[in-house]
Amino acid sequence: MQAAWRQDIPMDILISSDADGAIQRAGRFRVENGSSDESCGQAPGVWRRMDVHLENPEYHTRWYFKYFLGKVHQNYIGTDAERNPFFLSVVLSDQNNQRVPQYRAILWRKTGSQKICLSYCPTKTLSVKSILSAMNLDKFEKSPREILNPEIQKDLLVLEEQEGSVNFKFGVLYAKDGQLTDDEMFSNEAGSESFQKLLDLLGDSVTLKSWIGYRGGLDTKNDTTGTHSVYTVYQGHEIMFHVSTMLPYSKENKQQVERKRHIGNDIVTIVFQEGEESSPSFKPSMIRSHFTHIFALVRYNKQNGGYRLKIFSEESVPLFGPPLPSPPVFTDHQEFRDFLLVKLINGEKATLETPTFAQKRQRTLDMLIRSLYQDLMPDLHKNMLNRRSLSDVLPESPKSARKKEEARQAEFVRIGQALKLKTIVRGDAPTSLATTGLCRREPWESQCFCNNFSHEAVGGDSWGPSLLVSTDSGVLLIDDGQPAIPVFDRSLQIRQMHVLEPLDLLITRADKGKDARLYVFWLSAIRKDLEDNQAPRNKYECRENKLEKTRGCHLYAINTHHSHELRVVVAIRNKLLLVTRKPTALNSGAGSSPVEAFQYIREICLSDPPMVMTLVDGPTGENDNLICVAYRHQYDLVNESTGETGRLHYVDASRVHFVAAIDVYEDGEAGLLLCYNYSCFYKKVSPFNGASPLMPPSASDFHFSWNQIPHAVVCAFPYILAFTTDSIEIRLVVNGNLVHTAVVPELQLVASRSDIYFKASTTTGGSSNSSSKDTSSHSSPQTPTGYQPPPFPGSPGEGTDKGGVASV
Repeated sequence: MQAAWRQDIPMDILISSDADGAIQRAGRFRVENGSSDESCGQAPGVWRRMDVHLENPEYHTRWYFKYFLGKVHQNYIGTDAERNPFFLSVVLSDQNNQRVPQYRAILWRKTGSQKICLSYCPTKTLSVKSILSAMNLDKFEKSPREILNPEIQKDLLVLEEQEGSVNFKFGVLYAKDGQLTDDEMFSNEAGSESFQKLLDLLGDSVTLKSWIGYRGGLDTKNDTTGTHSVYTVYQGHEIMFHVSTMLPYSKENKQQVERKRHIGNDIVTIVFQEGEESSPSFKPSMIRSHFTHIFALVRYNKQNGGYRLKIFSEESVPLFGPPLPSPPVFTDHQEFRDFLLVKLINGEKATLETPTFAQKRQRTLDMLIRSLYQDLMPDLHKNMLNRRSLSDVLPESPKSARKKEEARQAEFVRIGQALKLKTIVRGDAPTSLATTGLCRREPWESQCFCNNFSHEAVGGDSWGPSLLVSTDSGVLLIDDGQPAIPVFDRSLQIRQMHVLEPLDLLITRADKGKDARLYVFWLSAIRKDLEDNQAPRNKYECRENKLEKTRGCHLYAINTHHSHELRVVVAIRNKLLLVTRKPTALNSGAGSSPVEAFQYIREICLSDPPMVMTLVDGPTGENDNLICVAYRHQYDLVNESTGETGRLHYVDASRVHFVAAIDVYEDGEAGLLLCYNYSCFYKKVSPFNGASPLMPPSASDFHFSWNQIPHAVVCAFPYILAFTTDSIEIRLVVNGNLVHTAVVPELQLVASRSDIYFKASTTTGGSSNSSSKDTSSHSSPQTPTGYQPPPFPGSPGEGTDKGGVASV
């Protein structure tokens, strides 16, 4: 997968000094400009509105408020092997009214919160010990015990709120043409007509006195911070703008301390600068603030009414989206507002992950957890903590104490619902119901591709506008709205396949155990059989299509880029067989066998059979191609030419469920997304040194955790999608931030190399976080659903269908 956003962003060293030459501010800032050419025209930028998403939206990440508070759930307290206290909350919940019950668990530790989903099985209870083990917590100084006091909900809500505010305050600074110091900018008594247009676009003017909404630190009683301000609500977030020209002005105070006190303490500030593009431009070094990490420079072009945007981010701030268009010019003002607000909100959230803020948050969280633990310690001796240490998480209470337990649960729920209502009234509730954002179609909305698909899918791949899918009844070719056409009968059980249309090849792995082999076919020959209405091929008729040396294979992988040559690596127990397509191979038109198009290069022996395998293209393709393999507790890189092996990543977990290793590239350099258990790590593989890969830690490396263990992971830039048994978790490749979770009951990924197809019991097209929407009533059993995120071809369809294979 070729990355288009993880590119080098210009880094400027910005230094400011006072009149005496003393350095006031020194720092390095990323300058996101949308284009390296400052002289580019004022034409609207090329961008996709679908890519504008709030990252880690609170209505997806604030689990305790959304799924636990006001509902029956269990809370536990314990200490780990290092005597650090922790809290665990567990609830049996429904997946957004989709009738998909599952356990949700939150573990609070001083390092932050960890959230996971676990499947619900009515015949098997889930122990607290198994939940903590899934979170890599296996050893305890004191075993967890259940907390029965309903007041614990208030304390846990406070812990969750340490993740950051759901409301935001942004500075807005007006700068006239030629103003190059903060004293000059802060001393502007009033703005221009263009500046007022920007304020009107950002939000509404509100009277501060007696204001009952989010105030962002402004005085709402005595008008000491001005009489009016600008306020808006965007996707459930209240935003108060600290506008320099609306804050108190003092003729005697040239530094305008009152204005700087507010805007200088904002993490994000918009700077509106008058003048032509050729005029001296704003730089962060002009503002003396150690707190502001992000500046959004806005210019207005009166000739075409377009806004130009430039973003300055302090170098410690992680990358955040959406990426600026090229050139970063917006003539549609509502689209500009939508883009700007999302960029600012994501920027502030990213800033909270910098070491300065993260360490402060960790200290606060550690203090709160230890204080809460000390407050609960006396209850250990008063039976306020349940005797059921490491008890089963039961959806129902024991019959022997039914009435007493029901009374306790009723009180527990009452207190939780009161807390929830109080949080909503206070304006701190994570919700997406109130919004002034643009309505738009999301790239993950699906459309039905084939109705009433009753087969069990094993795997597949797209073939032009069709889907070639292996099932329990054989291999079928499915066209939109057309009956399925059998291609191979059930005697040939295909487990893996790749359709390579430019090479006229179909590569498959069929059968299992000792009988497993790779089979290769000409696509044109298969197409001719279909046109002639030939009977589906059986295993005997495919005997001439075997690659004989592949007998007993359990896995194979091909390179994702075929610019130089097609490479296939076949895993036969702990042996890797490298096969390539001959440079002089004839095509099907010459009457040759597809088997004759391949040549065997070499064998490489590993210490163990690989569970996951991916080919990584080197920058030159000459002795620097690599194979990433996963086995035991590690990911290794193997040089295709020498067989030399190097350790890429060690998995520190008692049990490992390998999911994927996905190769991504930027500027010819390779990186890998390593997915296992709940974790996903991005590791940069380059630079290369001769034939040996060097794998030192890179500043671009990052990791994140899935909320549920995926069965498959697919990269569709700029997104990475995790497929579980009942949901698709969608994150950004650039930083791993969550953008959406779609509930898809009985989900099964079918194909993903170009268009993405999945099979499910219902087609989901709407927003899964809307609790009022229930598509389950429209479902048919085992409906295959397809999904085509951009930039892949395919047009969006309707949101909800009555079953079938769908694509987006």
